Amino acid sequence: MKVNSAEIVISAVSPAQYPDTPLPEIALAGRSNVGKSSFINTLINRKNLARTSSKPGKTQTLNFYLIENALHFVDVPGYGYAKVSKTERAKWGKMIETYLSEREQLRAVVSLVDLRHAPSQEDIQMYNFLKFYDIPVIVVATKADKIPRGKWNKHESVIKKALNFDNTDQFILFSSVTKQGKEEAWEAIEAAIS
Repeated sequence: MKVNSAEIVISAVSPAQYPDTPLPEIALAGRSNVGKSSFINTLINRKNLARTSSKPGKTQTLNFYLIENALHFVDVPGYGYAKVSKTERAKWGKMIETYLSEREQLRAVVSLVDLRHAPSQEDIQMYNFLKFYDIPVIVVATKADKIPRGKWNKHESVIKKALNFDNTDQFILFSSVTKQGKEEAWEAIEAAIS
């Protein structure tokens, strides 16, 4: 998809605030510092529509981005890092769970993991949650540029094994620096919304 227009439409915390449109939605989930904002910005050719932060865990709402008036990207709060209270975290968890399990416009979730590391407990929980609810999932392994190409397969198999990866799902190696995987990611997203 060639993206010329992209804008944030709303930051929502409850279903009452979600955009009232039939447009398909693609949610993006991942650990706080996995590179979600960079992934969004790379896909839409923008430097900073999605704000990248040196303080992980800044996103505390569901951020809906309207892309080409054709779909919404929904940036889900990052899990894992944010220095917030347990009650705050529980609230986010509920908010995310409600959105993922009840939103009819949701077509797929891009689950971002860091190619350099084995998936965290939260990464595994997220993947299992999506499989449990039968939500199509596209696993994107970010920061591929930080690992020599010859070691990609090894890192990929570590991640797939930890997730108990379902081979009918898509697995994409991605780098916001080299744009590796950008086309593949768009192809997967377009297939999910068509």
